[in-house]
Amino acid sequence: EKTIPFMKGYTVFNAGQIEDLPFHYYAKPEPPAIPEAERIERLDRFFRNTGALIRHGGNRAFFSPAADFIQMPPFPAFRDAESYYATLAHEMTHWTGHASRLDRNLDRQDREHYAREELVAELGAAFLCAGLAITPETREDHAAYIAHWLKALKDDKRFIFSAASHASRAAGH
Repeated sequence: EKTIPFMKGYTVFNAGQIEDLPFHYYAKPEPPAIPEAERIERLDRFFRNTGALIRHGGNRAFFSPAADFIQMPPFPAFRDAESYYATLAHEMTHWTGHASRLDRNLDRQDREHYAREELVAELGAAFLCAGLAITPETREDHAAYIAHWLKALKDDKRFIFSAASHASRAAGH
């Protein structure tokens, strides 16, 4: 037996182009945006004072090591103010790993290493959130990392201590 991959074309339509589909195929209304007035000044001041370049726009949060900036969706895109700040705390922990700061290897090409860095960022965000008296948001991408975290912990029994140490230094930075 031999498997030979090949491409096949399909005609695809947007649900808006098709009449009489069941209701669940159509776009759901956008969740209500939180007003800018719900921003928390002490938290804005804290994150501003880190010196990190924080940009807003798009629909996902990330830290760009190459360009050294944090990208955040606009504040009104979050469920509530604490979700915004908890996500920013996570990305801020990644920011501390840049070569010009705490110099953690932020190679995103190595999935296992990236999952380890995500554990550091989660712990760092938890430390920051505890110190700032905000409730961390449970993120949907946590489940994707759990298998990698478990493997890292199984391969290295001291990894949790190493990750917590990196996270503690990040939160202190």
